[in-house]
Amino acid sequence: MNASSTPPTRTRPPGTLRIGEIGGIDVLVRSSWLVVAVLIAFVLQPTIEVIAPGLGALTFVAGLAFAVLLYLSVLLHEISHALVAKAFGYEVRSVTLNFLGGVTEIEGEPDTPGREFWIAVVGPLTSLAVGAASWGLSLLMPDTGLLLFAFRALALANIVVGVLNLLPGLPLDGGRVFRAAVWKATGSPYAGSVAAGYGGRAVAVLALAYPFVGGELLGFDITLLDYMIAFVVALFLWTGATQALVAARIRRGLPGLTARGLARRAIDVPRSTTVGQAIEQAREAGAGAIVVHGPTGTIDGIVDERAVLATPEARRPWVDVGALARTLSPGLALPVDLAGEALVRALQRTPSSEYLVVDGEHLYGVLVTADVDSAFSERVRAGGRQGDAGRQTHG
Repeated sequence: MNASSTPPTRTRPPGTLRIGEIGGIDVLVRSSWLVVAVLIAFVLQPTIEVIAPGLGALTFVAGLAFAVLLYLSVLLHEISHALVAKAFGYEVRSVTLNFLGGVTEIEGEPDTPGREFWIAVVGPLTSLAVGAASWGLSLLMPDTGLLLFAFRALALANIVVGVLNLLPGLPLDGGRVFRAAVWKATGSPYAGSVAAGYGGRAVAVLALAYPFVGGELLGFDITLLDYMIAFVVALFLWTGATQALVAARIRRGLPGLTARGLARRAIDVPRSTTVGQAIEQAREAGAGAIVVHGPTGTIDGIVDERAVLATPEARRPWVDVGALARTLSPGLALPVDLAGEALVRALQRTPSSEYLVVDGEHLYGVLVTADVDSAFSERVRAGGRQGDAGRQTHG
């Protein structure tokens, strides 16, 4: 909806560095990645000293080199998501490497279970392919040495990442695959999100239980680091699954939000009309909003309701209503048929208190952000009440 010829500047979180782009997609690195790289280097240092003794301080450099190699494979995983999403016509904002791996920022949600499936599954498949290729290359290496270790470790890491990412719970890729399957079977994206969200919570519990089961029942050599990693992974999975359940509840109420249904009736007056006259004309027409036009007759502003209410009644006969109008810039004119997530994204791209709603080239009304917020909150509350009732019925 933004007709501006200059794309908006995207702000990045503090500690984020842009290192380039692939296929027109920004590749970003969070500073937390450096912590992981250093940690990997320290963990691998004793093993590297055994494989290649006498390197001295270069063992740490070799560990850092492996960390970079590992995160390049993570980048391949994320870029595969991004490229498939772009192939389906979705805007991909960025790919970011961070403490826990990577994330691909795609605008909007897939509109079919098939697209959801392919965007999600390609990441784990890429990791498995990298793992298989790395193992194949290791077979060409000498029986000992750093290269053999590096390729076999890379193969193992990618196979583990690929398999674990296919577990059926959000926020893992497998959760989205599971969501697509339930969506396809039931016809309800909401049902798919709920099933995958609870699947994510189940996976989180399994992750937390791993060191206890591995140590007590299976006799694995479990260290304090294993417990710490299990806790961090479980917390990440539980938080992501919970956020997915909340988002599902929110999205359930979005389809009922339409520009047509929420727009206020508006009157169109010249900019030179006084505030008092404009209010009286709006009252007579039963309108809840005012727009203004200039000498050519083209609408070029939306009157700020808050500014009108803040104008003392004694001054309203002397103040031109055009002085209280916000200039109609790109992004402030919305088509009447805009609805759901598309409507919300349009409001997020160009924040304002009022928007012009047009039906073709004709004025339809004015959409007030406060009205959208109120309708959205009511739908979320209604959805929650329906969900509670459903749970009681099936109790």
